[in-house]
Amino acid sequence: MVTVVDILKRTEAFFRSRGIPSPRLDAELIVGHHLQLDRVALYLQFDRPINENELQPMRVDVKRRANREPIAWITGTKGFWSLDLDSHRDVLVPRPDTETLVQAALEAIPEDQEVFVADIGAGTGAVGLAIASERPRVKLFAIDISDAALHCTKANVSKLAMNDRVAVLKGSLLDPIPADRRIDVVVSNPPYIPTADIETLAPEIATHEPRLALDGGADGLAIYRTLIPAAVARAQRAVFVEHGDGQHDEVAALMQAAGVNTPTFHADLTGTIRVVGATLA
Repeated sequence: MVTVVDILKRTEAFFRSRGIPSPRLDAELIVGHHLQLDRVALYLQFDRPINENELQPMRVDVKRRANREPIAWITGTKGFWSLDLDSHRDVLVPRPDTETLVQAALEAIPEDQEVFVADIGAGTGAVGLAIASERPRVKLFAIDISDAALHCTKANVSKLAMNDRVAVLKGSLLDPIPADRRIDVVVSNPPYIPTADIETLAPEIATHEPRLALDGGADGLAIYRTLIPAAVARAQRAVFVEHGDGQHDEVAALMQAAGVNTPTFHADLTGTIRVVGATLA
C-alpha cells in the first residue's frame, strides 16, 4: 500500500532529478489536485492510502511536469492577486511580478467613480480582472488577438461573475474599441523578450508558452512603439505598461515621445523597475 506521503517523496525526488525548480511544491500541487485536497489538507492526510485508479492519472501529470510543462496548465489554475484563475494551454501563465502592474493602475483609479479600463493583451484576463475585483465600478475591455487567450479570458470572466461589466474583444491593441467609446486607463503586459533571448529561458517558457505572448522583436520593444502612442492618444486618465528587466529607460523615452512629460516608474517586490506609467489627467 502506498500513501500520500510515499507518493509525495517519490515525486519530489523524481522532479529533483529532472531539474524542476520547485520539486516539493510541484509534487504537492499535482497530488493535491488529483485528490482534491489543498496543501494543508494534504499534510493532514499523509497516511491516506492511494489506490491504483488514483495513481494512474497522477503519473500522467507527473510526466508532463517532468517534461517542463507549466504546473498551472497541469492543474488548470493559477493564483494571481487575490484571484484563482483558470489557466489554459497556449496562454501565458500570469507571473507574480505582473501584480506590480495591477497595483500601479489601482493607485490611479478612484473607488467611487465609474472608470473604463482597457487591458491590451489580456491573456487569462489576470490584470484587468484583478483591477475590476478591487474597483467594483470599473468597466473593462479585455483585448487579445489570440483565440486561445480569449477563450481563457471568457472562462475567467464567467468564473468571477463579471460578465455584466467586462467586454472580451478580439483584435490588435485598441482597434476593437470603437473610436467614440471612452477609455480612461490603459494597462498592458505586452511581449517584451528579445527574439534571440527566448531560447535561453527556462523550458517552461521557451518550449511551452506561446511565442506570440513572448516575442518582442529584436530588442524586445517592437510592440511598444505602436502601443504607447495609441494608448496615450486614447486614454483620458493614465497608461501603465509592464516591461522586461532594464527596459524602463527606453519605455519611458517612448512615453515622452508620445507627449508624456514625466513618466512614472513602479518597482516590483525585488526592487526591480517593472512598470512605466503616464498620468494624463
